Amino acid sequence: MKSKFTIIVPVFNESENLQRVEKELLSYIKVATVPTSVLFVNDGSTDESQQLIEAICKRNEAFDFILFKENRGLSAALKAGFDHVQSELTGYIDSDLQTTPQDFNVLLEHIGDYDLVTGVRANRKDSFIKNMSSKIANGIRRAFTHDGMDDTGCPLKVIKTDVAKRIPMFKGLHRFLPAMVLLQQGKIIQVPVQHFPRMAGKAKFGLWNRLLGPLIDCFAYLWMKKKYINYEVKKSSK
Repeated sequence: MKSKFTIIVPVFNESENLQRVEKELLSYIKVATVPTSVLFVNDGSTDESQQLIEAICKRNEAFDFILFKENRGLSAALKAGFDHVQSELTGYIDSDLQTTPQDFNVLLEHIGDYDLVTGVRANRKDSFIKNMSSKIANGIRRAFTHDGMDDTGCPLKVIKTDVAKRIPMFKGLHRFLPAMVLLQQGKIIQVPVQHFPRMAGKAKFGLWNRLLGPLIDCFAYLWMKKKYINYEVKKSSK
C-alpha cells in the first residue's frame, strides 16, 4: 500500500535508542490512521547507528534511510527528509523518543484544516535548567516571529509535504517551522502531546543551542521575512 504519511527520524549517535525506535514505530504503523512509512536521516553518526538502521530497513519494508557523509545538524537532516519524501504528509519525531509516535494520530486529526500541526509538550520531563532555557528561548522567538507557538522545539510535528518542500531551510531554522509556514500564508496549530524522560543516549543540545543560538537565529529569520518572495499564479496558458 502506498504511504500517505512519512515520518522523518533524524539520527545522530543514537545506537542505544534505535531498537526501541523500531519497536515503537512498528507499533504505531499498525494503528496509524493513514498508511505510514519511516525515513531515517543519519546525520553522520560515528557510533553503530548506521549498521542498526540498515538492519532495521532490511527487515521492515516500510523503513528507508538516508546517510550523510558528515554531521550537518538537525535542520539539514530535516531539509534532506523534506527533499526526499514523496507522500502527501510528512511527520517528524526525535530518535530519543521523549515523545511518542502514538500521538501522531492526535496531530493527524487536525492536518486537514491546517498546513502544519505541531505538538506542545505537556508536563515536560526535563531538568529545571532545560525547561527554563526552553521557555525563555520560546518567549524570545515569539517576540520576533509573532507565530503564537509555545513550544516550537517539540520534536513531534505533521506538515503537508508540498508546504515543507517550499521552506527555505538554514541552520537553526527547525525552530522556526511554524513561522516559515506563516510566511507562505499557511495555517498552523499547536496540540498538546505527551512527554517522557530520555531513556538512553545523550542530549545533543546545551545551553548555547537552546538559548543563545536561537536568539541569533531570530535575526536571520527577520532578514528572511523581509526578503521572502511569496506569490500566487492567477492564470496561465499552460
